[in-house]
Amino acid sequence: MTRRILVLGGNGFIGSRIVAALAATDWAEPIAASRHGSGLRLDAARPAALAAALDGIDAVVNAIVAPPATMVAATEALVAAATARPVPPLLIQFSSMSVYGPVEGRVDESTPLDGCLSLYAAAKVAIETRTRRYPRAVIFRPGCVYGPGGKQWSERIARLLCTRRIGDLGAGGDGIANLVLIDDVVTATLAALTRPTVEGAVFNLAMADPPDWNGYFLRFAKVLGTVPIARRSERRLRIETTLLAPSLKILERLVTRAGWDPTRLPPLISPALARLWRQEIFLDSSAAERDLGLRWTPLDQGLAVTCGAAAPPPKK
Repeated sequence: MTRRILVLGGNGFIGSRIVAALAATDWAEPIAASRHGSGLRLDAARPAALAAALDGIDAVVNAIVAPPATMVAATEALVAAATARPVPPLLIQFSSMSVYGPVEGRVDESTPLDGCLSLYAAAKVAIETRTRRYPRAVIFRPGCVYGPGGKQWSERIARLLCTRRIGDLGAGGDGIANLVLIDDVVTATLAALTRPTVEGAVFNLAMADPPDWNGYFLRFAKVLGTVPIARRSERRLRIETTLLAPSLKILERLVTRAGWDPTRLPPLISPALARLWRQEIFLDSSAAERDLGLRWTPLDQGLAVTCGAAAPPPKK
């Protein structure tokens, strides 16, 4: 029997790939929903609209990417509307590794949550708290999702490497890069939708043998053809985060408000990003391997897939 699956954030990086994978199966009918773009137009923070969208839905994948307050409001509305259904649909909720806060060392799904690092992390903690009260949910805490079309951990990193703004960061890049290829995230989602035994579970999603960030930059640069990479000092990184990043952030807001494309601006290196590159946190994803049958794509293979969609070197 075909299952109707509503994918919130269906035009986003993760959501669109899940929609495509579901459409390729013989058991699912995906409905891509978002505020903009193709598919079902839906403001998920509006309870009435969301309740109507749940008619006839067997499962919901919440992959919304939005400002923190909007993500929390959408989850509140979703859980309330879904709970009111005669048969509550299964909910696949995307969270983030950011919920672990500044902790270091190996972390599994039992590690206490700490959303102190940012409004985004605090919002994800609030979302998880609400989702855990729902009777049928699976929560994913992915690490840094890379792959074709990935703006954060593929295209942005490629642009920074191509312009030699990052490279070997020394101690500033010794943190663990908890990477996960988008294809593996999609595989995890389809597995969770088809395995009733995992309802109520929480899963970290990250490759089993991650490099440090310096290693990721070097291996990515080799695929891009931008080696040798530059050596960037701590002083240079501080200039990027404390002087250049605030100016770029203001410019980005002005450009966005004017209706122009902010991706044409140089990518900023925020203090939060520099902090992550130092953080020695290892995301233990063995539960996903065991219960969802996941096998992580090797990094070099993932980068080869990614490279064709990553930003090219700037024109000289």
